[in-house]
Amino acid sequence: MRIDAHQHYWKIDRGDYGWITPDIPVLYRDFLPLDLKPHLDAHQLDGAIVVQAAPTPEETEFLLSLAGQDESIKGVVGFLDLTDDRHADHYEKFARHPKFVGFRIMIQDMPDAGVILAPSYVEALRTYAEQGAAVDLLVKSDQLEPLLELVKQVPGLRGVIDHIAKPRIAGGLMEPWDRQIAQLASHSNLYCKLSGMVTEADHEKWKAEQFVPYVRHVLDCFGPDRVMFGSDWPVCLLAAGYDEVVDVLERALPDAWGAAELEKLYGLNAKTFYRL
Repeated sequence: MRIDAHQHYWKIDRGDYGWITPDIPVLYRDFLPLDLKPHLDAHQLDGAIVVQAAPTPEETEFLLSLAGQDESIKGVVGFLDLTDDRHADHYEKFARHPKFVGFRIMIQDMPDAGVILAPSYVEALRTYAEQGAAVDLLVKSDQLEPLLELVKQVPGLRGVIDHIAKPRIAGGLMEPWDRQIAQLASHSNLYCKLSGMVTEADHEKWKAEQFVPYVRHVLDCFGPDRVMFGSDWPVCLLAAGYDEVVDVLERALPDAWGAAELEKLYGLNAKTFYRL
């Protein structure tokens, strides 16, 4: 099974995508399964994991309704606010749907990433870890210290780091991201998505070779068994088309990688992590 492990759908008139405004015309329209199908077909992908793009349980319900109608949606990663007293009720409701595969923590949007170390937050994640929940971690490179502390306190967390933790590719900076990624990778139940990289570079002037050291470092740290390809479509359109995203990744892969490693990157690891 070949899978795009990270993409999004939305309908603008739902009203819960506050970050998508008319000032971003390339994204300010509906994106639905029929829009993605040509790209999946072109790259012989069987389907995709659709990830929440709005911080509301209603959007997760919308994505689950799409998943019930479209075979290309292999799983839905929903939204869960662990500071909301109702998060367990929301999770229980979502989990009734056969294509609900996990939830995402949007650390990126937190003014203070230290929130994730609050006792109630840690306790909630411990409970979900005991249940075997898959958790996407949307985090920026300057928020990795709290995340490192979190995974120490919740050693059973089954997590995947989205967008290689958004290093400062535009500036060509590796440190301290490289050291922190290595520390995160030492936790054997953490995975990493090779996704969302083009939007961390200069949207107009990026070059394929800029991404090589970042991709190679992630692969050195996580190995071929804990990495996943994700297009981050349609957000990637801010900087690159779907074909370009695939090309950037494939140019950066080690020469020694063969069919077995590619099968893991393009689907088997996502199938394992999300228990498809």
